Amino acid sequence: MPGFVIKDLPAKLHRKLKQRAARHHRSMTKEVLALLDRVLSEEDRPNEIPPPFKGRFALTDEFIEQARREGRE
Repeated sequence: MPGFVIKDLPAKLHRKLKQRAARHHRSMTKEVLALLDRVLSEEDRPNEIPPPFKGRFALTDEFIEQARREGRE
């Protein structure tokens, strides 16, 4: 299996990775592999459209025009 070496890892990043690995009960190597797998898998998926906003009122043209008249943008 191919290997990978990270040189000059900043101390802050090392500490965060170590804490994250401990939270997930993994070694740091396994945590890095899980993170890489997740990020690279997300790249393979097409951009998903978020669900429509379900607010308290509809943004109609009339509402937008009134807001502009009132100086809101």
